[in-house]
Amino acid sequence: MSHYEGDLRPAGSARFAIIASRWNARITDALVTGARQSLAGNGIGEDAIDVVRVPGAWEIPLVAARLAAAGQHAAIITLGCVIRGDTRHYEHVADRCAEGLMRAQLDFGVPVLNGVLAVERVEDAEARAGGSHGNKGEEAALAAIEMVNLLEQLP
Repeated sequence: MSHYEGDLRPAGSARFAIIASRWNARITDALVTGARQSLAGNGIGEDAIDVVRVPGAWEIPLVAARLAAAGQHAAIITLGCVIRGDTRHYEHVADRCAEGLMRAQLDFGVPVLNGVLAVERVEDAEARAGGSHGNKGEEAALAAIEMVNLLEQLP
């Protein structure tokens, strides 16, 4: 019986993309910082990281699909923040963003990590962007490295 499991050893030539929303910038900037620090802390140089900024979470899947189709990145880390408001807009944006990211990942065979926060309150976002619940940007970057390593092992 074979056992496959990724670890945090990135391939030397692997490039990573970070797609980040400008909406809720204070939160997303903290997520981007966490992701970049996590990648750097695991041996990935700044020259192997491309950061792409988009207006909001709604636009992230389109850019993820375009980058995945181009085949220049081993993994794509997506970061954003959708906070529930008084209308159903929150559900539309958060749900369709997640669906679009999954579609890009499956259509192009490139790991697309979903670090787009969908939270009830700004305090929930702050807790996940370097607060009491850690930094989800950092966690998404670690998962990206692990997925790249795992996919290299699979037949």
